[in-house]
Amino acid sequence: MSSVEEIKSNLKALNAEYAKIKTLLKEERKSFGEELNKRRRKLQAELQVAMDAAEAENIEPIDITAPSAPNAKIPEIKQGSRHPLMTELERVLDIYSHMGFDVMEARQLDDEFHMFEALNFPEGHPARDGYDTFRTSEGFIPPAHTSTMQHRALKRYKKDLENGGKIAVVIPGRVFRNEDVDATHEHTFYQCEGVFVGKNVNMGQMLGVLKNFFDTYYGQNLNIKTQPGYFPFTEPSVELLIEKPKSLGGKGDGWLEMLGCGMIHPNVLKMAGINPDEYQGFAWGGGIDRLVMLKYGLSDVRYFESGKLDFLKEF
Repeated sequence: MSSVEEIKSNLKALNAEYAKIKTLLKEERKSFGEELNKRRRKLQAELQVAMDAAEAENIEPIDITAPSAPNAKIPEIKQGSRHPLMTELERVLDIYSHMGFDVMEARQLDDEFHMFEALNFPEGHPARDGYDTFRTSEGFIPPAHTSTMQHRALKRYKKDLENGGKIAVVIPGRVFRNEDVDATHEHTFYQCEGVFVGKNVNMGQMLGVLKNFFDTYYGQNLNIKTQPGYFPFTEPSVELLIEKPKSLGGKGDGWLEMLGCGMIHPNVLKMAGINPDEYQGFAWGGGIDRLVMLKYGLSDVRYFESGKLDFLKEF
């Protein structure tokens, strides 16, 4: 096979012959020109074949399974890790599941009925002012608490009560607040709601469930106590405090407020079609971010949403 340069030289010589056409007799020009064109097309085809062959000879074999371009420095492949909130949320749900609770996922967009009316916040109720949150142009609300799911949970599992059973469900979800962000406050964080309803249910059972959860989560026997609280959807309402765990240097000399809880208000049960004279229940809700911060001694809640790789690598 002729080389690329040889064929290019032949083409150049052939192009020079086109100048002879004007020196020929009129009846000779046509046949002469046709012959030149035929030779030119042949040389152009040979040139293309030669160029493709030359290019193929210079191509290095490529390993298509390689993670980067050939001859490039292959970077160290590092595997990512789960976000600490997701890891700990799974742990939280696992503990409640072992206590017999079902898991129901919360929504990230809801309406005023489930945010307020279904939870004993009637129109104009002053407690609504404490839930200043975002709204979409269509009137939907990114929920400020996972309690927006209580009404749905009561209605979904109501048949269990009618069949002689109980309602026992936990509801993890993302919530959104109109907050001034600082080291201990975020506008976006995770909560876990709990709902338990049955016959002859009392606060002693509620405190037993919550103590068992915190004992298991922090891996030690913790004292608990309550202090008065107020939530329109529970009555009575309390705030639960636990003894400062050993993971934070606790020696029985400090208390940490962990969540709000109480007996489900009769009006909330009625809204779901449950007779409060026959059934009682309790509910609670607490932040997952705070739970994890205390477990690992973290000082700034903003790290969870920051995307700081140095922070995430620690987990």
